Amino acid sequence: MSLRLIALNPDLQRLRDEGYELEIRSNYLLVHSVPYVNSRREVVRGILVSEMNMVSPGVLDRPNTHQIYFIGEHPCNPDGSELVQIKNGTTTYQLADDLVANHYFSSKPKSGAYENYYEKVTSYARVISNQARAIDPTADARTWKMVDSVEEESVFLYEDTASSRAGIQAIAARLKHQRIAIVGLGGTGAYVLDLVAKTHVREIHLYDGDPYRQHNAFRSPGAASREKLDRRLSKVAYWVEVYSAMRKGVVPHEVMINEANIADLSGYDFVFVCVDKGEVRQLIARALETHAVRFIDAGMGINLTDDRSQLWGTCRVTTSTPATRALAAARIPKADRDDEVYGSNIQIADLNCLNATLAVMKWKRLSQFYVDDRNEHDSTYNVNLNQLTNEESGS
Repeated sequence: MSLRLIALNPDLQRLRDEGYELEIRSNYLLVHSVPYVNSRREVVRGILVSEMNMVSPGVLDRPNTHQIYFIGEHPCNPDGSELVQIKNGTTTYQLADDLVANHYFSSKPKSGAYENYYEKVTSYARVISNQARAIDPTADARTWKMVDSVEEESVFLYEDTASSRAGIQAIAARLKHQRIAIVGLGGTGAYVLDLVAKTHVREIHLYDGDPYRQHNAFRSPGAASREKLDRRLSKVAYWVEVYSAMRKGVVPHEVMINEANIADLSGYDFVFVCVDKGEVRQLIARALETHAVRFIDAGMGINLTDDRSQLWGTCRVTTSTPATRALAAARIPKADRDDEVYGSNIQIADLNCLNATLAVMKWKRLSQFYVDDRNEHDSTYNVNLNQLTNEESGS
């Protein structure tokens, strides 16, 4: 992919043709062997690290920032004083699992933005290397050496430039070893899938035995075409087809969870339970507790007002971990509610989406993607009050 990416983009190809040592790693552009002066007035070499702003898979847009990272000591003037005109920050920048920078530089061009990556790289290389050439006239970033780029195994069919663009590749990678199961894809579960599919998790297993029907199109992500509805796919087959356009590892299980197959859920790192039957909820909860599997149960209770003119209700997210088993069990419904409008498939995509978002955000907090200062085991959003209530182990 790295050689192909360079070949597809004239600004990168020009850098390579002029002798710069280029490497593509974790969706960053690395320029090796840039000569600079350190504080001891020695000429040494460092690495420039730039984001890569993709307009489409394999094709670069203009740089989305004029700033750049650097690996090495802080570049100095020939007298050993810091090159302050580009200094922005100095700390440990964990850009990816295998990529740590030491400095962050800022040198904005007069136009306000770099036109392409050739202009950005050569501008920084020139500013830094000019100081080195004052001591060693032969110092040059154009070494004509080839660098073998690290080709990473990814679940995505094209680069996750959203993470590299934001500088959170290392954080995003914390999820990559997980095998996730989603039980129930009627509404909330489909939105859970939409959010989890855009993370680096290794596998996403989908469990549902129902067909994807017309009413499902109004309470799930995206826009189902008339042609797709006419194919009468199962929910699982429909969603596997949708997300296989973006990633690998979406695994179909066209079954309802019951006593006969409940053991299938015991091998996952995390399970999202998005079903509307209390008996099934309890079956799943007991099995996952027995096998020490962490899970989130997401549910809604939606009602008509007495005059049947408006809706009110709640979205609930209950988290069960080894530390919260008893507390979570007390919050997970044990029976169905006959009076819930939700059971009749009313079109409430916004609440499905909200319920799923709360669930996925909690999973990400448990996975140390987000900071978790509350450690709540249950969250309930009340629609008519626009209020989110958390229950913690001490409350």
